[in-house]
Amino acid sequence: MNFEPYPFEKLNNLLENITPNKNYEPSALTIGEPQFETPDFIQKALCQNSSQLRKYPKIAGEENLRAAQRKFVKTRFSVTLSDEQIIPTFGTREVLFNFPQFFLFDKKEPTIAFTNPFYQIYEGAAIASRAKTIYLNLTKENNFKPEIDEEKLSACHLVILNFPNNPTSSTLTLQELGEWVKLALKYNFVLLNDECYSEIYTAKPVPSLLEASLYVGNCAFKNMLVINSISKRSSAPGLRSGFIAGDESILKEYINYRTYIGCASPLPLQSAAAVAWSDEEHVAIARAIYKKNFEAAKEILGIEIPDATFYIWLRVPDALEFTKKLYRDYNVKVLPGEYLARADENGFNPGKDFIRIALVEDTQKTKSALKRIKECLS
Repeated sequence: MNFEPYPFEKLNNLLENITPNKNYEPSALTIGEPQFETPDFIQKALCQNSSQLRKYPKIAGEENLRAAQRKFVKTRFSVTLSDEQIIPTFGTREVLFNFPQFFLFDKKEPTIAFTNPFYQIYEGAAIASRAKTIYLNLTKENNFKPEIDEEKLSACHLVILNFPNNPTSSTLTLQELGEWVKLALKYNFVLLNDECYSEIYTAKPVPSLLEASLYVGNCAFKNMLVINSISKRSSAPGLRSGFIAGDESILKEYINYRTYIGCASPLPLQSAAAVAWSDEEHVAIARAIYKKNFEAAKEILGIEIPDATFYIWLRVPDALEFTKKLYRDYNVKVLPGEYLARADENGFNPGKDFIRIALVEDTQKTKSALKRIKECLS
């Protein structure tokens, strides 16, 4: 298998021979990892359940975690799931990599489509599945929303959307998601929405594909799947707690496949994750911090505050040169957009001339870094 180097490896190579300006405190705005302490009540739950390490965890997850995740979906999206319609996962990275391999294994000429730019695991899964890839380009001209080409979609077995979107911060409305549900049913492809940023919204809650499925009358969630994670909402990426939910008939076979993977979450982690999924107060506190960071970015860089995520997708002249200059002169790291995208069949890379800025620090550190970015731009 020939996997592309990860974006952060490419960034390290780009900056390898550059000495940053030591007059500034280092600021890394590259990775989507919240730089806040995991809430104390979650850490206590982890410690209090450490004795459970002596037991093997179930592949299907413990009932306390499954119940907490079903409650989250019900509370947040007003969607009631049966126990057969949700599977706890070891974060979402593993499921994004192994689900396409499971689903596409016996497809003749497997074809997958996903948004471009993208989370690189989508590409890795396509390579591991020996699948043809169709890029759904996100550009300023289409408001960073995937355009619908029914001829191309009709050949797909699996389509992966990612809304709220990393890295562009764009969102889809309930109605727009509903159109994608209709397309999946019309052409009989499985539609998976990566919703890991659904809880980092700045004003009103953003919709889920599950809601959109009900909205257009697909009450059994046929061909519909969503994934979500605790990493962003609870500042707890180390807990590796996520889920996949939706079409029961697909998940029934997928859970059998997962038995062989051996990726069950340790019981102490499941107990801590269960209390995290059950609480909304700490999530609201985190959202308020990210919103303040966006307000600072609006004031300093003049950007429009997006509806969700903690990313700025900023157009700059020559992103690679800008990234090097910003690091050399101002000791700030950002990620060139072209590292997060691929050139399509026409040679067009929708990430070119953009940088991704992750606003994951406290507001004081964020303001300092943003001011340096502004000075570099001018």
